[in-house]
Amino acid sequence: MAGENKLEAAAREKITLPPLHPEQIASVEEKAEKAPLAPEKPQEILKAGETVSAATRAVTPVTLSYQEQRAQAIDTILSEGLNEVFLKMNAAQQQEFKKRGEETVKKINSLLDKTKIKAGKIIDLIRAWLKLIPGINRFFLEQEAKIKADKIIKVKDTF
Repeated sequence: MAGENKLEAAAREKITLPPLHPEQIASVEEKAEKAPLAPEKPQEILKAGETVSAATRAVTPVTLSYQEQRAQAIDTILSEGLNEVFLKMNAAQQQEFKKRGEETVKKINSLLDKTKIKAGKIIDLIRAWLKLIPGINRFFLEQEAKIKADKIIKVKDTF
């Protein structure tokens, strides 16, 4: 057994399902009726007390954490309306703009983790990022930073 690898050990491991209450059985049956049948392979339905090897267990899809979902929402908000501006930049400016934008998303996301939100700090981060746009009007910059900050603060409530 000393030369045995972890995968072989996991394949021999048996999992025993705990007995189900009648209410749980009814809810599982309702979900099974609503779920569409998979066309590839029929799956076995295990009853209470049955075992299945660890190697044959289904892999559950990985869901994004609330922070990752919030970061995607922030990124979407920041990029709204900037497609044309981004495409007009040269390659080096685009790369720098994208890199600083990702850093801004991370910083804003960490600010939203705190109990007290500092809107001024979020506006400053957005303003600093938008200043990378060549020839941007400062009034437009201020207005965009405030609008985007308001939308981002609303995102905090949803996540």
